[in-house]
Amino acid sequence: MMKTSLHAGLAIFAIVQIGAARSVAREHAPKPTQAWVKLSNCHYLQQDFNDGDSFHVRSGAQEFVFRLYFVDAPEIERKPSDRGKSMPSDRSLEQSKYFGVTVKQNTKAGLEAKEFVERSLRRPFLIRTRWKSAMGMGHLPRYYALIEVDGKSLAEELVRRGLARAKGAVAILPDGTGANAYMEKLRSLEAAARQKRLGIWAESSNPKPIGRQKARTNSATSGKTRASEL
Repeated sequence: MMKTSLHAGLAIFAIVQIGAARSVAREHAPKPTQAWVKLSNCHYLQQDFNDGDSFHVRSGAQEFVFRLYFVDAPEIERKPSDRGKSMPSDRSLEQSKYFGVTVKQNTKAGLEAKEFVERSLRRPFLIRTRWKSAMGMGHLPRYYALIEVDGKSLAEELVRRGLARAKGAVAILPDGTGANAYMEKLRSLEAAARQKRLGIWAESSNPKPIGRQKARTNSATSGKTRASEL
């Protein structure tokens, strides 16, 4: 009984500490802006919960979590720590249906996307962000961003290799390219990857996508998306 109470107390203490850390981090977080902010010489940080479209980054002395605009990489279903059985997330099930693969195959592609990002970002890279919130469950705030390495868009390279789909929050690009126009470019890259059976499409039973998503853009006020910002 005493041991159970101790474990419960430690769990509550850990939750309180995490909550406090989140509050401090969000209190000092950058504020959303309409102007694009450029972060040069950024470095990828290894973290267990990094994946193909969301990961930790160091810029100068600061650590940030960024989520790519425009793309959605396959989810990585992680096994529970107690080795018990767990149900796939709704997101994994939806992605699996879209790609025409099993949840296991979806996770495999998610790991491949994560590894591709790790390899691509071994060199310093460039981030452009407007500090729009991408929500997230970690103690650090997460922001949407565009990422370039050696002059190439990371989002485009993921889609080109069949390691992500053209779906997600969008924004007018720094060069003025419209969100819809850029999303169409990514959809063309996705169609080419699907036709060539690259990445996750090599396992797919879907010769064609099951639907096309309208471009969405992130709202600075509500955290939701609205077409009026396109």
